[in-house]
Parts: sequence; C-alpha cells; structure tokens
Amino acid sequence: MRRTVFNEDHEAFRETIRAFIEAEVVPVYDEWLAAGQAPRDFYYKLGELGVFGISVPEEFGGAGLDTHKFEAVLYEETARAGVAFGGSGVHVLLALPYIKMLATDEQKKRYLPKFVTGEEMWAIAMTEPGTGSDLAGMKTTARLSEDGTHYVLNGAKTFITGGVHADRVIVCARTAAPTAEDRRHGISLFAVDTKSEGYSVGRKLDKLGLKTSDTAELAFVDVKVPVEDLLGEENKGFSYLGHNLASERWGIAFGAYAQAKAAVRFAKQYVQERTVFGKPVAHFQNTKFELAACQAEVDAAEAVADRATEALDAGELTPAEAASAKLFCTEVAHRVIDRCLQLHGGYGYMNEYPIARLYADNRVNRIYGGTSEIMKTIIAKDMGL
Repeated sequence: MRRTVFNEDHEAFRETIRAFIEAEVVPVYDEWLAAGQAPRDFYYKLGELGVFGISVPEEFGGAGLDTHKFEAVLYEETARAGVAFGGSGVHVLLALPYIKMLATDEQKKRYLPKFVTGEEMWAIAMTEPGTGSDLAGMKTTARLSEDGTHYVLNGAKTFITGGVHADRVIVCARTAAPTAEDRRHGISLFAVDTKSEGYSVGRKLDKLGLKTSDTAELAFVDVKVPVEDLLGEENKGFSYLGHNLASERWGIAFGAYAQAKAAVRFAKQYVQERTVFGKPVAHFQNTKFELAACQAEVDAAEAVADRATEALDAGELTPAEAASAKLFCTEVAHRVIDRCLQLHGGYGYMNEYPIARLYADNRVNRIYGGTSEIMKTIIAKDMGL
C-alpha cells in the first residue's frame, strides 16, 4: 500500500535528520545513556537544525508551518536508529501548543525566539507525588501578592520530563479552591523561570527506560512568579490542559508505532545474521511466521497513526479518536516489541542491543498521557456506554 501522508519536503527533512543522527547522536549515544541524559549543548544543535521552530510563526524565528508531519518524521527516524533526543520532545510536542494558544503577543516576543534556538528549553509540570491522572486533586498553589505584581508559588511536582535542563516550566497550580460543583475550578498555568529563587530541582529519577531524557522532581518554596508570566486566564487552566490532550496522545501513538516498526527492522536484521544449528535464524518457519505477524500489526498501526496525523493537521482529531489511536498503537507496539525481542534470544536482554532499550522505552507509552484504562473509558463514553 502506497503511503500518502508525507510529501517531498518531509522526505528531504527525513534525509537531513537521518544524516544528523548518524553524525551527532549515534557516536555518543552510549555516553548519554551512561549519564542518564543528553548534554545541554545538544539542544542548541537541534535549534540550529530548525527542529524547534517548524511550527513557530516566522516573525519569531520559526518556519511557520502548521503541521505535525515533521514531528512524525522525527519519531520514525529516532526509532529507526534506536536513539532518542533526550527530553526535547516535551519542548515541542507539549510546551509549544500552550505558548501558541495562550501567550499574549508580548509573551510570544519574550518566549519564542529563545524557544526556537534552544536557548530556553521548556517543560511542563502537572503531575504531583500524590496526584497522577486526577489533576483536579493537585495541591501546588499560586497566591497573588497583595500588591498584585506577582504570584507566590508553593508545592512539588514529579515525573517532569526535561525537568533537569529546563529553563522555563509551565507549572499547573491552584489559584483558587475547587467548588462543590466543579473540582477542576481554580487551576492556572504559569511560565516559571527556573532560575527563580525558591525553585529547585530534586532527584533526577532513575527510570526503567527513556534513559536519555532528564526526568526530575521539582519543588517550589515561595517562588515569585511575575503576573506577566501567567498563561491564559486565571482559574481556567484545566480546560486548557484538556484542549491539548489530543495532540499529546497523537504523539505517543505515532511514537509507539514508530518503535514497533523499528523493532521489526532490528529483529529482521538480527535473524538474518544470527546462525543456529548451521542455519540463519531467519530460515526457520517460526521466525518467518512471527515476523510476518509483527509486520501485519505494524502495517495496521501505521494506517491508524497516519490517519490520526491527517486528522490532527486538519484540526479534526477528536479526544475519542486520539484515545483510540493511542490505545491501539501502544498495545500493538507492546506485542510487537516483545515478540521481536524473543527472536533475539538471550541477546535481546542485553542493553547493548537496541531491541532491549526499545523494550524498556516502550513500556511507559501505555501509562503516560493517560493510561490504557483511561483511554478505554474515553472511547466507551464516546460510544454512549
């Protein structure tokens, strides 16, 4: 089946990214894994390459392209090479939509030029130690000062990807108490400067996978946030968070599909090279059947991911459709990567092989951005159940 989601511009971008990965990432990736994060200066290179500015308006230094297809190419190419770009995905996929949607013209002039170059890396802080999917239960507070010039931020966040290197973090905090009618009322968003007094980065978390992304705990003790750094309207933060969930879940779905596709590539290469009982592993019927079944699942996931991409670019991807794409693609990736690791035998369990790292990296896809169970709830509700 001929794929139609990408055009010549996307394929030219793919060639550029593939060459960049081979030159700038693959030779040093083991060092990143050992350090548990990509180096800060790597993000300047991504800025120079134009990765951060694809959908940023031209007046702020970007390319002004209103599409997610270049991000899709990034997912495919990093998965193909068995690498990741550290925590930079949060910078573009999660933080940028809030800036574009909520920032005033004055804020965009301050934020976006440095965003594009990588001079200011962004993250987003929603989850708290005692609050996961139930964001309405967050305890972090931001109280307006008596003179009205700033908010005073107090609280803690956890599982913040990009939290170590971040220069600004979109922090979700309570500016008012919830009401009896609406637990979600009273949440606001702030673009917090990480150099602010009272802001601190706690542990860099030791995760099962995604070893090159700097995931951290954050703490705020009487952090003064200028009123000029409030994003959007006060107390309407929860509705803003819901608005961008579709694009976030698309990103997870597409990334999972790309990982599954890469797993088949890694397994095919391995079984053609590995010999047992005097024959390449690829010659055995079980190997052929397993890879054929995996390829069929990847083909289906690709169709779902591509359809979601087109819908997202057209502004038509509904919450239920995004949930469906995420559920399907992440579950496919789980099955395919597991079977491809099995074909590697004992070597599949060794971290020096990309399939092992892929196995660990993939596991979180069914958790973050909303668990598979939450996705099923959303889909069922859309079905009228």
